[in-house]
Amino acid sequence: MLTSVLAGFGLGLSLIIAIGAQNLFVLRQGLRREHVFVVAAICAASDALLIALGVSGVGLVLQAVPWLVDVVRWAGATFLVVYGLLAARRAWRGSDQGLDASVETDSAPPAGSTSRAGTSTRTRLLPVVLTCLALTWLNPHVYLDTVFLLGTVASTHGDQRWLFAAGAMAASVVWFFGLAFGARYLGRWLSTPRAWRILDAVIAVVMIGLGVSLVLPH
Repeated sequence: MLTSVLAGFGLGLSLIIAIGAQNLFVLRQGLRREHVFVVAAICAASDALLIALGVSGVGLVLQAVPWLVDVVRWAGATFLVVYGLLAARRAWRGSDQGLDASVETDSAPPAGSTSRAGTSTRTRLLPVVLTCLALTWLNPHVYLDTVFLLGTVASTHGDQRWLFAAGAMAASVVWFFGLAFGARYLGRWLSTPRAWRILDAVIAVVMIGLGVSLVLPH
């Protein structure tokens, strides 16, 4: 039981912390200290819904066609290893993405706001919510990672797949709220390309390890 929860938590966290537009947006809002709770809640709730859809949908298909278990296991393992290798390449070569790219306009007024006498007004909630929803639901990778991949891996846990899903959902809550509210303390470390390379290296190790574990004899 605990193994499935921890596996879901580990895989969910590994997928979420990959550098992307959504995380940079959450980080930016955290640094700005604007609508932090709302942004984190939208991301976590969206992930929970997508994970539930993936686990329930793939589970129904596998019940109807049992031989697909091996197919989805190998597909999931392949994707995890490839994903890990890509992260390893980013860690080796470095990435152009970093905190500076997302907060380079911090000295200027946020979109939808005006500035007077060197100060900027607080960004309205609606534009922030719409931007967060767009970055979450209009990203094609979220469906591949959260619905297909997590659903596929969850199916290998059999009757404990919902425990796996619960672990992945918990990872979303921990990550998004931790990132949003902890951004003010992480700024100095996440502002360098070297920090992102270290993060990518960790992702690579976890992803490749999980991928290999899917095809090893249990």
